Amino acid sequence: MMQHNVSIQARFRPEMLERVLRVVRHRGFQVCAMNMSQMANNENINIEMTVASERSVDLLSVQLNKLMDVASVEVQQQTSQQTNQQKRANA
Repeated sequence: MMQHNVSIQARFRPEMLERVLRVVRHRGFQVCAMNMSQMANNENINIEMTVASERSVDLLSVQLNKLMDVASVEVQQQTSQQTNQQKRANA
């Protein structure tokens, strides 16, 4: 299973996080880690997520970009869960 780090910038709305999580679930991805922070202007948020799936992360990225109030979606890194587990075992 591949892990992907996804960064989302969006306008702050109470329902925004729920919409993002719904798209992640419906597209067949599992949330491994997540952090949301409000920007200094209090109008925008930054959501950092690590998601895992056998599916292409491009599918998720395209769907997240379609959400109202999303300014940008950036896939920062792709790693294999198996590779990460091997690194931990060797450490």
